[in-house]
Amino acid sequence: MPPKKIGLVVKPDDKARRHADALDAWLVEKGCQVVRMASDATSPSAPNPSPAEPPTDLFCAVVLGGDGTFLSAVRWLGDHQVPILGIKFGEVGFLAEAAEEQIYSVAATILEGRFTTWQRMRLNVEVRQDQERLAYETVLNDVVINKGALARLALITVKVNDRYLTDYRADGLILATPTGSTAYSLAAGGPVMHPTVPGILITPICPFTLTNRPLIVADSSRIELRLAEKASDIMLTFDGQVGLPIDEHHTIVISKADSPVQLITLPGRSFFDVLRTKLRWSGSRT
Repeated sequence: MPPKKIGLVVKPDDKARRHADALDAWLVEKGCQVVRMASDATSPSAPNPSPAEPPTDLFCAVVLGGDGTFLSAVRWLGDHQVPILGIKFGEVGFLAEAAEEQIYSVAATILEGRFTTWQRMRLNVEVRQDQERLAYETVLNDVVINKGALARLALITVKVNDRYLTDYRADGLILATPTGSTAYSLAAGGPVMHPTVPGILITPICPFTLTNRPLIVADSSRIELRLAEKASDIMLTFDGQVGLPIDEHHTIVISKADSPVQLITLPGRSFFDVLRTKLRWSGSRT
């Protein structure tokens, strides 16, 4: 059998790099080949070029860092169906499967093949101006329309499957996957969706009309967004990683991606346990 090829995506700070160096050496000692990629997470207003394509024969990818680093790793893997695991330094989040002190026990479990994968839906996002495609991205968490600090409220027309839904006058609008429901959408008042629920979440940010509530549509929906009036200082961001300015001449089309993300899940870990811990829910257990 050829050696297992393991991808490492590392948060760009000294602590994460030290852990990565030690894990790299440990994996090589176990007979693995390690491919490392530095995280390209950065400010959404300063897009980065895509990193080099990952090897097609990766056994899995391990992310050392927080959610931003994890989303960078997902962008790096693209449509490659490579199982991915997050290890976070500090409190374990919704995307990270393990904590810092579990690095080697988790790595051993993975090398032994004692894990399953959980498919997480992604969204394709196309930005067009007239007949020209300006951008095409795939996101795991969300795509967000946001106004600048001094810009007036945006008026955003939304169509679902070519049928008019409404005009949102708001600070912005979030289109989120079930995975992304616990990210920016949750902070904006959206509901938590279990990762296996087949839906797309539409959450307005500080809507002018209080009856504009978050809405879940079928994951088969094709959603079209457009600024309904002349606007400036409006940004469209993809997973908080990269973005581009938009105006009333742009059309954004969002639909379910064909290729999901393969998240590694370990024995004994429950989404509801993470939810209860992160949101500080309390109550008795039966």
